[in-house]
Amino acid sequence: MDKGFAPIQATSKSKSGLNKNQPLSLEKLQGSLSHYFDDVPDPRVNRTKRHLIKDIIVIALLSTIAGGDGWEDMENYGLSKLTWLKEFLELPNGIPSDDTFRRVFEKLDPEILEQKLTLWVQQLIGPVIQEVIPIDGKTLRGSYDRENGIKNLHLVTAWASENRLVLGQVKVENHSNEITAIPALLELIDITGATITMDAMGTQTEIIRLIHQKNANYVVTLKSNHPTLYNQVNNWFKQAKAHQFEGIEIYENHQTESAHSRIETRKVWAFPVAALGGLYKQAEWVGLQTIVVVERFRYLWNGTTHEVQFYLSSLPPDAQLNGRIIRQHWSIENQEHYVLDVTFNEDRCRIRSLHSPRNLATLRRLSLNAVNQETTFKRSLRQKRKRAAMNDGYMMLILKSLYQD
Repeated sequence: MDKGFAPIQATSKSKSGLNKNQPLSLEKLQGSLSHYFDDVPDPRVNRTKRHLIKDIIVIALLSTIAGGDGWEDMENYGLSKLTWLKEFLELPNGIPSDDTFRRVFEKLDPEILEQKLTLWVQQLIGPVIQEVIPIDGKTLRGSYDRENGIKNLHLVTAWASENRLVLGQVKVENHSNEITAIPALLELIDITGATITMDAMGTQTEIIRLIHQKNANYVVTLKSNHPTLYNQVNNWFKQAKAHQFEGIEIYENHQTESAHSRIETRKVWAFPVAALGGLYKQAEWVGLQTIVVVERFRYLWNGTTHEVQFYLSSLPPDAQLNGRIIRQHWSIENQEHYVLDVTFNEDRCRIRSLHSPRNLATLRRLSLNAVNQETTFKRSLRQKRKRAAMNDGYMMLILKSLYQD
């Protein structure tokens, strides 16, 4: 996060009621796992149900937390941890084979696991009042199969930036785009009191109306996909700046930071909409209060870059507040998408058959959430996953976030 911006104080918190250092009993873990997964519909025919669907999902989740990437890793984890797993799983016929894991996740309805992801987060942190929730899409590049005509799986996710949790995900259907997926995602999660941030793809009047109806705020990017409005704001800003904003109500905030061998300077201006004398089709942007302008200079060893970006905001014209929220939007790229690709190897995963790419994507996001919730071990996510693989006690600490009183 930018050093120049103070973090927003979220009011959401864990409901588990457990002290972070208090151990979770196997009985409580067993009850929690049953609470989440006993009602998952089993897609298999009865004669093939040698292993419980709950056991299969739990082993797959534990394997993913511990660094596993696919079916063989799931079987290997189960065989390696058989004695420990028997303490809280039924395992009537031992550990499922890698083919069993594959067949189950190929057929399992992905919306079921996605609902479990959303339900778990809602029970874990409760209301997201004052939370900044970036929404953005991510393509799973390894899911592409040219020979069989399978396109890349593209998912839109909502990210709770303060709590570092994936709130939910929705698939972008074939022959569609994020514009249709974002409303479905907003309907799936409770965003009351939060501030939604999106790039230009999500800057649509119908999406803004839905955010407003769900009692949330928004700060969204304005680009040339709305050419008339964009040109109006751009031309007005250039003229106002040329005249040093004379006679205009203006709110400013300037920040400079140095990191990664570069110096970046950001100038943030916030203007009430009234200062522009009315916008093109302004009434369609429900709740719009503020136009935000961010000018960035990046001084690198081999040159300087400069850009000016515009935003529509339903928040008051507070330059520091809006600038902080705009910076927090990038947490979905840095703390979710990047981590999924680099730490969880998502883009390199070549599992592509039927529903398995989407179901494994959900398992990775469940795992990311669970590992992020464990804060007693002050190491990287990669080291946390390695420790969970080696130490069953530490895995129990991670699983404690699944427990509900």
